Amino acid sequence: YSSALKNFAVTLSKISSDLIFLATGPRTGVFEINLPPLQPGSSIMPGKVNPVMPELMNEVCFKAIGNDVTVSMASQDGLLQLNAYEPVVAVAIMESQGLFFKTMPLFRTNCIDGITINQKVLENYMNRSVGIVTALNPLLGYEKTTELAKEALDSGKGILELIREKKLLSEQQIKDLLDPVKLTSPTGPTKLVE
Repeated sequence: YSSALKNFAVTLSKISSDLIFLATGPRTGVFEINLPPLQPGSSIMPGKVNPVMPELMNEVCFKAIGNDVTVSMASQDGLLQLNAYEPVVAVAIMESQGLFFKTMPLFRTNCIDGITINQKVLENYMNRSVGIVTALNPLLGYEKTTELAKEALDSGKGILELIREKKLLSEQQIKDLLDPVKLTSPTGPTKLVE
């Protein structure tokens, strides 16, 4: 059970750290999402929103991971069928479980439920992405898409801008092939090229 709590903690800590990273910004970070502002800001950076709930979850996860190490050490130190360290095993497991029971509802209501996306930032990333040329391979071929990617990187222009300038695709083809929803679906845009 302790190792299951630890595995849960590792996964939850990863999610919390990803939320912190995705909310960095607004000018020099990723800034794909907004976390709910729960504090007036940073004492050294006015206007900054501290990611206090993901940080809290990380702290709880770190404690649960540490508690699993305690359980492992106490378990390995038992002699034959006797283990004098079962009390610390019980305390460590109950502490981890209790921390999750207390903080998970807070994390959901004070963080997860209030996350919003930065639509304009995401649209800009999509429009400026060089990686979308991969979706054009079936129609334009590898050489042409490689040239487009290189030109986009060299010129600072977006792939869509270059496609329109060069009249490589119609607006309908652009809409069909490079729609963000279709690009991120399991079937992808290639079904449209058949």
